[in-house]
Amino acid sequence: MALEFELPWPPSVNHYYRHVGPRVLISRDGRKYREVVSAIVHQTDSPMLEGAISMQGLFYPPDRRRRDLDNVGGKALIDALQYAGLFKDDCQIKKIHLEMLEPIPGGLCIVKLETIDNVENKNKMLEVLYEQETAEQSST
Repeated sequence: MALEFELPWPPSVNHYYRHVGPRVLISRDGRKYREVVSAIVHQTDSPMLEGAISMQGLFYPPDRRRRDLDNVGGKALIDALQYAGLFKDDCQIKKIHLEMLEPIPGGLCIVKLETIDNVENKNKMLEVLYEQETAEQSST
């Protein structure tokens, strides 16, 4: 199963959290972003994904300032997607592919979540085992 969403530009991890005394809290901008993402997701009536998940993200920044991709495509976005109910726990995400593209006014994030088929995982494991076995045989 695959789900795709066009989302607003996420806050960087530097603006997602606030330190209040010894506590670390999600900032006002972070809470607002989670609510916006949740509203977008609930308009689509998307189901909760079970099992292992692959996430692809295309990020169109709002301007040409330098940005670290992992700061915008990481924790804030994944937390917002989990808060929206797309998956139970962010540990379900086993594969991530992120790309920073050319700026567009206002910024945009396109996210695709896809369940990773167990058959695909088994096939990959078999390929790795076969390659290891072949390498061992050729070295003897």
